[in-house]
Amino acid sequence: MTKPSNHSPSPRLLAAALVAALVLLSPDRAPVAEAVTCSATELSSCVSAITSSAPPSALCCSKLREQRPCLCGYIRNPNLRQYVTSPNAKRVARTCGVPYPTC
Repeated sequence: MTKPSNHSPSPRLLAAALVAALVLLSPDRAPVAEAVTCSATELSSCVSAITSSAPPSALCCSKLREQRPCLCGYIRNPNLRQYVTSPNAKRVARTCGVPYPTC
């Protein structure tokens, strides 16, 4: 495998970074319900909507609603914060009808 030489990461790389960062975060933020597992992998269907002006898919909205209890943890995580607090992420949440958290 060769490493890309440009400085713009691919959406898959961004999703992988989200997953890696979330693994470090999830043990700290699971007080809501046993059924909710905080996992950035679950939000991979939202990457294109968050990193561009593309509208979120129905799957993205469903997964975002599922991961709603995890959003404050994502916001507090320095590796995820730039994505979760971006204007596009807020637009995706609004479009999906998911209230943006006040943490």
